[in-house]
Amino acid sequence: MTKFEIEEKIVAMLKTVYDPEIPVNVYDLGLIYKIDVADDFNVSIDMTLTAPNCPAADFIMEDIRQKIESIEGVVSATINLVFEPEWDKDMMSEEAKLELGFL
Repeated sequence: MTKFEIEEKIVAMLKTVYDPEIPVNVYDLGLIYKIDVADDFNVSIDMTLTAPNCPAADFIMEDIRQKIESIEGVVSATINLVFEPEWDKDMMSEEAKLELGFL
């Protein structure tokens, strides 16, 4: 499997992860800043949260890690929580904005 194919599977898997308080997946919310698939198929993901004090942060990050590591070909997944740039609703996909009533 190529790195590009793994990245596509990662994006598809990220679209199955939800913040328990928001009915939109973390990818469409714009919480995923970077997906890096190394040559050895170790994956590193930079993500943020809608709020720095999100009570579900540990749950969301662990859910992402487990789902990414379940993808065939992925050796391991590291989830890095970052707060720069700060998230805002303009980072959401059009679908997410529509779902949440911002359009």
